[in-house]
Amino acid sequence: MTTSTSPTSTARPRRVAAARAGLIGLLLGLCSAAGAAERFQYLALDTARSHVDFEVKVLWLVGVHGRFGSVHGMITIDHFRNAATVEAQIDAGVVAMRNRSHEEWVKSAEFFDATHYPQIVFVSDAIPLQRLQLGGDIDGMLTLRGVNKRVRFELVKPDCPAASGDNCPVEAEGSIRRSDFGMSSRRGTLSDKVELNFSIATTPMAEDGRP
Repeated sequence: MTTSTSPTSTARPRRVAAARAGLIGLLLGLCSAAGAAERFQYLALDTARSHVDFEVKVLWLVGVHGRFGSVHGMITIDHFRNAATVEAQIDAGVVAMRNRSHEEWVKSAEFFDATHYPQIVFVSDAIPLQRLQLGGDIDGMLTLRGVNKRVRFELVKPDCPAASGDNCPVEAEGSIRRSDFGMSSRRGTLSDKVELNFSIATTPMAEDGRP
């Protein structure tokens, strides 16, 4: 005697299995999205509290100092890799110096050429989070006057125990050469080396990287 299996009884387990697979896929997707949201943390650079100082020496003796007062961008912290990356944009036309004529000079085509290149951009490589607390190298790409060049700055070991840029600014320093970025005038009186000092403060952003 042969027992036949109805199409309905065969299809029901398949539908149940498909529903289970779909539910598992949905749960895995939700867990993955939650994990991604927790993995990354975004901090906006606080324009009101961040600044970049520069200094170039005249006759290799007297330092001419200036400050960029408009710095914006963000720090992305990857908690899975325990690393952070910095993206900073500096408005080349917002400069404060002791002398108004010096301000116009450094913004002119002879120096930063703010009219044609209004922003100076720095994008760092991944920085181990531990380095924010202990200090060390920070490498990345600097774009100045339309020229892209790899640079290295030095993170300063903070005085406070948890430097994140919120209550304790992240400090960095280093130097670049004017000639590397097309600034080659007045070599007889003006140093080729330009000293840079960064003081970066932050404020929290949304989880998707929006302010």
